[in-house]
Amino acid sequence: MEYVLPDLCDEYPELVRVVSPMFRSYGQRQSFGGPITTVKCHEDNSLVADAVAEPGDGRVLVVDAGGSMRCGMLGDNLALKAANNGWAGIIVYGCVRDVEELARTDLGIQALASHPMKSLKRGIGLRDEPVTFGGVTFHPGEFAYADNNGVLVSAEELVMST
Repeated sequence: MEYVLPDLCDEYPELVRVVSPMFRSYGQRQSFGGPITTVKCHEDNSLVADAVAEPGDGRVLVVDAGGSMRCGMLGDNLALKAANNGWAGIIVYGCVRDVEELARTDLGIQALASHPMKSLKRGIGLRDEPVTFGGVTFHPGEFAYADNNGVLVSAEELVMST
């Protein structure tokens, strides 16, 4: 489904929480939305790999990497796995890598920047806990939406009017 965030903000101003502008789109899907699931990890993408191996069922994976600019938390292999497993998109408060391949992957991907270095793999982090960045708290089970205008969160599912 295509989402236009300015239209969602106009239609549901009392329901949306808009994340501070900081993200750039890296995936083939320029707009995406769905129920939130979270990973909180710092420079270790083990839990990201575990999450994208699961059926996505149209969910949005929100990765709180602490805003780290020292490694990519998502690359081409994990993005392809997420797309193949039915994830709608991934929002990374940190970096991604393999950006040319990400642009060809049928997945919405928003991140702060790109970085060529891979992350560590120590299995450290938290799963499905509320995470906060950009002035917004992302609660598992709420809904995240993203397009080239930004990222927003709502406690309720938002429907685009036709």
